[in-house]
Amino acid sequence: MPPRRAIDVRQAADGAAQPMWRMSLLENTFNSFLQSSAVGDDAAAARAVFVEGSLFSPFLFGKFFDPADAFPLWEFETEVLLAALRRGARTTVDWAETDSEYYLRADIPGGRKCDVEVSGDTMRVVDISGLWRAPPADCLDWRAGRWWEHGFVRRVELPDDADWRKVEAYFDDGEGSLEIKVPKNGDARQAAAAAAAATA
Repeated sequence: MPPRRAIDVRQAADGAAQPMWRMSLLENTFNSFLQSSAVGDDAAAARAVFVEGSLFSPFLFGKFFDPADAFPLWEFETEVLLAALRRGARTTVDWAETDSEYYLRADIPGGRKCDVEVSGDTMRVVDISGLWRAPPADCLDWRAGRWWEHGFVRRVELPDDADWRKVEAYFDDGEGSLEIKVPKNGDARQAAAAAAAATA
């Protein structure tokens, strides 16, 4: 069995935002959470998921940012936004834009599996999430409460020219890495080709 496999990308019904990530993660709450889980297997798992440089770290972009808030990732140059982390070789997150697609690759700490979903009022948000420990026993949706105690998320806002209907996601079980490809819609590609031809 090949280690790289496709992940089903779910689309929220009728483009409606799902009732998840309702509780905001604040910096003092996050720091208290890490301190309170400072021992045992859960502590090691939590630190692996939320370590600086991880896609799911609230400090990925140099200052605290709730991972459940949609971030316009492709509006920023990778090297500029992650410069401090790259100098210390503390991140394994990369994203890029080509003429035909947007690309995101990230290591998932501990080789954890992920869910990928496109949601939001205009289907412009990609939710990358998963569990780092068992969900609560009360069977409630773990995403609606203190989600960081059970899972992880990074919500990424797609650019206007992204074709959300064709988002592809892959997980490499051997490397423990996630890869997401978002094609640009045909009109945007044609406009880019025409602009390139006009300047040539």
